[in-house]
Order: sequence, then structure tokens, then C-alpha cells
Amino acid sequence: MGLFSGTRPDNLGVHDARLAPPKRTPNNVNSQIDKNADPQHYIEPLRYTGDAKQAWAALRRVVDGMQRVKVISTDANYLYAEFTSKLMGFVDDVEFYLDEKAGVIQVRSASRLGRGDLGVNRERIESIRAKLTQG
Repeated sequence: MGLFSGTRPDNLGVHDARLAPPKRTPNNVNSQIDKNADPQHYIEPLRYTGDAKQAWAALRRVVDGMQRVKVISTDANYLYAEFTSKLMGFVDDVEFYLDEKAGVIQVRSASRLGRGDLGVNRERIESIRAKLTQG
């Protein structure tokens, strides 16, 4: 691991159908928070139509095709990956939760260290959204 990799958080995963809440720093986004109460951290979940398993498989293909990513854990409705920045080796923890009841994939992307991320976490999720939309 790089000098700026930090320690893997111990609050990751799905607990009572929810991903971990956002950190108080600006370098993270989460789709399971109140948009009006915390617009800085809110991001839309990934919406899908049709079969949930196909949407989940498509997400996995997109994530696997990205650079500097290591999938740490995955199952039928949860995926956790670490993304490492090219220059300094900063690690971001990115989680996806297939919420079939709501018809969406919930997301959380957070930098481990520091306060700022220059919008990288939000951009990453929006890039994934665009790739899923393109098919």
C-alpha cells in the first residue's frame, strides 16, 4: 500500500439495509441520506430498469473495467472496492448496495484521508452512472 493509503474503515458494509453514513468532511458522497438536509454529500442512487441481477452484473463489469481498482468484497447485493489515486496513492472506499425493493443501487464513495478530494468521489460515481446508461 502507498504512503497515503490510510486504514480500511471498520464501518463498511450494509447494516439494516443502509450503507455507512457520510463523514463530516467534504470528500465523500452517499445516496442514502436526505438530499435537502445534506446536499453536499448527497448523490442520486444508480437507477435501473428490468432485471436486478442483470443490472448488478453490468455494474460489476463497469467497476472491473476501471483503472486502479481492487474489488475487496462482493456478493449478490453488495460490492466493496478500493480505488487508488494515480499520483499519491490515496485510497477511496466505494460501496454499492443493490436495493431491489427500491429498484436502485445505493452508493457510497469516500476518501480515507484528508478533507478535500477535488470532486473525485462524485465524479467517479457519475462516470459509473454514465457507463451503465451507455450499456
